[in-house]
Parts: sequence; C-alpha cells; structure tokens
Amino acid sequence: MRSILISLFVLLLFAVSLMAQETNLPYRNNPAVGKYYNIRGIKMYCEIYGEGKPLLLIHGNHGSIKSFAHNIPYFAMKYKVIAVDSRAQGNSQDVGDSLTFEMMADDEAALLDALKIDSAYVIGWSDGGINALLLAMRHPGKVIKLAATGANLWPDASAFAPGVWENEKKYYDAHKNQVWQTEKEKNDWKLFLLDWNQPHISLSDLHSIRCPSLIICGDHDLISIDHTVQIFQNIPQGALWVVPCSGHATLIGHKDDFDKTVDDFFSKPFHSRR
Repeated sequence: MRSILISLFVLLLFAVSLMAQETNLPYRNNPAVGKYYNIRGIKMYCEIYGEGKPLLLIHGNHGSIKSFAHNIPYFAMKYKVIAVDSRAQGNSQDVGDSLTFEMMADDEAALLDALKIDSAYVIGWSDGGINALLLAMRHPGKVIKLAATGANLWPDASAFAPGVWENEKKYYDAHKNQVWQTEKEKNDWKLFLLDWNQPHISLSDLHSIRCPSLIICGDHDLISIDHTVQIFQNIPQGALWVVPCSGHATLIGHKDDFDKTVDDFFSKPFHSRR
C-alpha cells in the first residue's frame, strides 16, 4: 500500500491476519515452509507452497507475505508459489541507509537463482508491481508472464489519483527534518522515501519488457487510470484490466475474480486485443 494510507494498510493487514488465522495458514510465520536465503548481503525470507510452474509473489510497501494470504491457497493448487518478504520488510531485514526498486528487483532475480529456478510467473501488488516490471526489464529471462496491480512509473502527481501526491507531500514536509530514534522508525522512513523519491521508469523503458504483462488497477485506485493505461500501452505484449468497484487492494477486495483472471492470463496463450 502507498505510505499515505498507513492506517488503512494496517487495517488491511489486520483483516488479512484474521483471514489467515481462520484458515489456519500462518503466512510469514510458517516454520514448516519458511526459510531464509543469503541474498545480496541480506537474509531474505521466503515461504513456498504447492507444486507446479513457479509463481513469484511480490507485496507492496510495508507489506509482507501476509498480503497474499487468501490468494496463495488458490494458486498453490497448480503452481509452486514463492511468497517472499522484500528487503527491509516483513522478516527480511536490511540495515542499509538506501533502498531502491532496482535493488529489490535484483534481489528477486538472485532468489530465483538460489532456488535453482530459471524463470517464473510473477504477481506484484503496488510497490511489488513496480518490482515486477523492473524484474522483467532487468532480468527478462526470469519472467514468463507478469501481472502488476497498482503500480506507478514515477513519483509525481500525474501518476496518482487526485489528492494522493499532495497528501504525501504534506507528510514529507512535516517529517523531513525529523531525527528518528529507533531502528523501526528509521526503517519506516526509508520505506516512505522509497515511494517519495522513486521509481524513475520512462515509458520508453517499458518497451524492453518482452513477456506478456497484465496491467491492473481499480477504478478508484490510488494510481490513476490514465497512468495505468500508459503503462499498458507501452508494453509490447500488454493487456489491461481496470477492476470495477475497486480501490488499491484489487487482490483482496476482489480476490476470486483476481485469482481467476490472472490464472487465465498465465495459463492461456497471449492474444493482443489492441
């Protein structure tokens, strides 16, 4: 989730946590399948569910594996689901001062190497959608097909729904000179600055994405529909899905439609409808 809606994000995580408890699926804290991998200077946490073709799940800012709590059971019926806590989030700690989307995309490529997986399907939500696009750009052989929901290409008002960027600016201005005391506060600010300063992907950069890519947003998402359409239009094998009656959390609020639509996109041959 985007940083200006931290309170909403906390509520969503609480809801996801309750759902996970109801189904007895301790995502992010499952010792039966969880494991740390030494990836590019950090210990990266990963849980693997199911068998079949590999599917990498990448969560959003301040998220974790729990963000996919009610999507994993569906996909694990036919895929080898690789659910990961991204650098500086969830169980994957990172004490470094800087953080970039490119760094995280390279982490994910290195994780696939560590798992001896040549390529995978990829689902990314919010910041995870940005990571999915960059993974396909920087490591094209690693991505079979991708689905990115709620992703943006650059950090300014033109990428967001009205008022979103302005509220982020208020938060930045109110805290930019603050001296953070605890490691958690420092890490939270680092994650905020990630979205405040980044990403920096041009429309022409998207032309290098060769895999079929389903670009998704809600019809009242934090990311503007126009921006999402621009992403779709500049990926050679792009497809677009604007989810009706949905905000940023398309894969939670519309999980059944989301799971089936994405699975169909992954499973069937790609045919451009442009």
